[in-house]
Amino acid sequence: MTASRRPKSDALFDAAQKIVPGGVNSPVRAWKAVGGTPVHAHSGAGCWLTDVDGNRYVDLVMSYGPLILGHAPARTTAAIVEAAAGGTTFGAPTERELRLAERIVEYVPGVDRVRLVNSGTEATMSALRLARAATGRDAFLKFNGCYHGHGDSFLVKAGSGALTLGEPDSPGVPKALAELTLVAEYNDTDEVRRVFAEHGDRLAAVFVEPIAGNMGTVNPAPGFLEALRELCDAHGVVLVFDEVMTGFRVARGGAIERLGVVPDLVTLGKVIGGGLPIGAYAGKDELMRQIAPLGKVYQAGTLSGNPLATAAGLATLEALEDRGAYECLEDAGAFVQAGLEDAARAAGVPLFVGRCGSMICPYFAAEPVTRFDDVMASDRERWVRFFHVMLDEGVLLPPSPFEAWFLSTAHDTEALEHIVRAGAKALQSVA
Repeated sequence: MTASRRPKSDALFDAAQKIVPGGVNSPVRAWKAVGGTPVHAHSGAGCWLTDVDGNRYVDLVMSYGPLILGHAPARTTAAIVEAAAGGTTFGAPTERELRLAERIVEYVPGVDRVRLVNSGTEATMSALRLARAATGRDAFLKFNGCYHGHGDSFLVKAGSGALTLGEPDSPGVPKALAELTLVAEYNDTDEVRRVFAEHGDRLAAVFVEPIAGNMGTVNPAPGFLEALRELCDAHGVVLVFDEVMTGFRVARGGAIERLGVVPDLVTLGKVIGGGLPIGAYAGKDELMRQIAPLGKVYQAGTLSGNPLATAAGLATLEALEDRGAYECLEDAGAFVQAGLEDAARAAGVPLFVGRCGSMICPYFAAEPVTRFDDVMASDRERWVRFFHVMLDEGVLLPPSPFEAWFLSTAHDTEALEHIVRAGAKALQSVA
């Protein structure tokens, strides 16, 4: 199968660049990291995506995570249609909001209360505000390579030294605000201890992706998350897990269930909306009671708890109540990982495959990838060539070596074998 001809995509992209910044509404879609014209989607069914030129691909983007049941699953689609027929927004409470919150409380360890919002970025911004209000402190710690949305406080890169305060990573972010953000290396417990020794009494929160999905798929080192929990407890700091990507993805209770470390707050998105825009922040009662109207921490949203998003989310979570769904996702991830590793050995190509459940990312690296420096040291030029061979073989990957691949319950044996065959061909091609 070849999918290299995309004349309609070319025309659409040319037209879009004249009126939309970069021709896209989210930067990674512009394919700057890989070159070429972005695939313009027309429709999706199961694990397959069809572009506007009629090419079909096994989809491993899956809208960057929410499509855990695949494209247009019948149950979710029916729930959206039913909800839309009754009204798309009310600005008033609905039963579906309550039912979705109840499921989150039931499934996610350590969660007593939930506030629904419209995006992962809203969730992390709100969680940071709550942590600052609860502690009376302004600074917080994040990790190099972890992404928490495009809120000003999170668009910060590390300074020149381990304990240097952050510098703005985007124009428009005030330097004074960026200086309240400290940045440490993911999986470097010793560095985190040094940060706490010097700045612990200034920290309101620690934000971390418990499984780092915005630099591919990097698992936490043994003891890393446990150390964060210990240090936050000792210094009165709010520990926040950003599970916008991993929530209900790596287990029914997310990374908290899978890894056994319970934060004070967790942010969610993607899967809980079943493919529609949604976000949530949730946590312990003592913190969540401080949010208006119970408390003084203000946060609001006209479309929060939108009827369509909550209907889609409920349908998705109900479909995942069968534990067999997660066994299916785990098996699919293991199959693709093993297939790529075997093909890399046969091709003589150094490859490390990071995986957690149905999240997976291959790095062209000879050693395990455990932190952002390892990601940056991998052979990204070879990855670009690999991407385009996979595309020509009918497998759509995220257009960046820093993004996780996502499998769904709709990726059947035929699709999984297709991915592995295409991977073997691509690895031979880039050897």
